[in-house]
Amino acid sequence: MSFPLKRMRRLRKNKKIRDMVSETVLTVNDLIFPIFVKENIERPEPIQSMPGNYRLPIEHAVKEAIELTELGIPATILFGIPQEKDEIASQAYAKNGIIQQTVREIKRELGDRLVVITDICLCEYMSHGHCGIVEGGKILNDPTLKLLAKTAVSHAEAGADIAAPSDMMDGRVLAIRKELDKEGFEDVTIMSYAAKYASSFYGPFREAAGSAPSFGDRASYQMDPRNVEEALHEVELDIREGADIVMVKPALAYLDILYRIKTKFKVVTAAYNVSGEFAMIKAAAEKRWIDEKRVVMETLTSIKRAGADIILTYFAKDIAKRLK
Repeated sequence: MSFPLKRMRRLRKNKKIRDMVSETVLTVNDLIFPIFVKENIERPEPIQSMPGNYRLPIEHAVKEAIELTELGIPATILFGIPQEKDEIASQAYAKNGIIQQTVREIKRELGDRLVVITDICLCEYMSHGHCGIVEGGKILNDPTLKLLAKTAVSHAEAGADIAAPSDMMDGRVLAIRKELDKEGFEDVTIMSYAAKYASSFYGPFREAAGSAPSFGDRASYQMDPRNVEEALHEVELDIREGADIVMVKPALAYLDILYRIKTKFKVVTAAYNVSGEFAMIKAAAEKRWIDEKRVVMETLTSIKRAGADIILTYFAKDIAKRLK
């Protein structure tokens, strides 16, 4: 059937019709909001490169969590910033570490009303800023697995619902799954950063978390931005090792990867709308070069359209308020 019998514009002529026939619908249940919690501070610290985001003391993180439930956002992911760092990331798995304390307080206040996800990585806790144990300038994979598993168990003991390993060490999902099961945490979900690229979009996050490496970069363990098949292989390995949810990070520059993963594996798939993506939109909006509200909605819709079931985004609260 050709023009003029078929006129595609008939289904676009007003907003009600467009909404009725829309193929992709973004809802508040798709969203996860990241929270940065910093040890031994009394008041929120603004993150300069991420306007509207803060490093929070524990009591303020709890208030933020309460606000999320009021907005209908189902989950948060916590990133910890300890006062002291060392070469074995001891504060990552300390019983009274910053994340462990925060999880307990949020769960005491909210129980199951908010899903609490914890980032399982060592970079924020290492004196050198890398995601694993370092020896002779080399990041060691296998010794790091024990620390990652130990960290996941300590978070589960505090009450975390989902462990999210973001380190990209080989075999870490299996190591974490085995240790969680061994300690009686069979029901704790693993959301793996399965296809995490060595991206230039992480700069503002590293400022926020104080996690920039003191030497070299992370290209030896995070993925090469030029590779696609490697991402598919990484995801397949993580699924085999026990990942319940797989994640693509960053989101916008890797929508093709997200689509390929969702199409091939048909598992629950997350995408992280990362700090650099957030900061670019905020900067352009401040210059009045773009309409922030429309661009944010278009951006997150594109991530959902590409295959994401879950979107981690610093825009979550803004979007939830609009949807509400």
